[in-house]
Amino acid sequence: MEIRTLRYFLAVAREENMTRAAGKLHVTQPTLSKALKQLENELGKKLFVRHSFNIELTDEGRLLRERAADLIDMADKIHSEFSAYDDITGGNVYFGLAESYQIRHLARVIKTFLKDYPGFRYHITSGDTEQVTEKLDKGILDFAVLVEAPDPLKYDRLKLPEEDRWGLIMPSEHPLAKKEAVTYDDLKTLPLYASEQSIKNDFPRWCGEERVKALNFVGTFRLAYNGSVFTREGLGYLMVLEHLIGTGEESGLVFRPLTPELTNPLYVIWKKNAIFTPIAERFLDAMKTYCTSFEKMD
Repeated sequence: MEIRTLRYFLAVAREENMTRAAGKLHVTQPTLSKALKQLENELGKKLFVRHSFNIELTDEGRLLRERAADLIDMADKIHSEFSAYDDITGGNVYFGLAESYQIRHLARVIKTFLKDYPGFRYHITSGDTEQVTEKLDKGILDFAVLVEAPDPLKYDRLKLPEEDRWGLIMPSEHPLAKKEAVTYDDLKTLPLYASEQSIKNDFPRWCGEERVKALNFVGTFRLAYNGSVFTREGLGYLMVLEHLIGTGEESGLVFRPLTPELTNPLYVIWKKNAIFTPIAERFLDAMKTYCTSFEKMD
């Protein structure tokens, strides 16, 4: 199975049309059709259902699309790493980031790092813990940033200087908006939103597993912004980390922290015994120096 053939397959899957895909790939349609037929024969599975004006993926085709995308990402990463291996002023580094205001610390290191390494290029993938660690484990990412402590047997870690605190997003006219902080009893009668990860790992630290089960979570969101849209439409109230949602006067929303306070540290992580490119190694050193400078101030 060749990388080129997988690129052909992904182009057809994306365009859902053989002619358009051939044009995007700058190959003839017969060449493309022949390559995909050989791929189907090699795998022993039908990947497409051909209709009059479009092509539809089979279940096997959808599975291959997911796997092929990871393989192509890995191939491109390997190529970029070796192309830039001897370039001490630049190269590509790949990050998977959780949603957090403390990502600003990473941004500050990148900003300073670019002054010394102008050829440095960074690539950001966003997602929850499951999404980014999966790509980290596959080698598609160099580093991940998580809003929870990582498995110490699998990853090395670097704790960022500050922590995020949890609270509730609600319409500004809600009676709870008059309070400085929100208690468990305030939440008991509300339809709530949160991420599945926070319901499982974070809120039990605040009020206990049984009390979390008693709360009325009517929906879950991986992206906080989408949850805030539902909140603005009056469907529920979003439990989220501070600063992720804009709460300016024009937003119609306010944030109130939980009390007692619930906070999360943020960690930069990488696989144990990872082999880095020179630019990734230098960036990690810069990150460690930055975090150490905060420890000295404390």
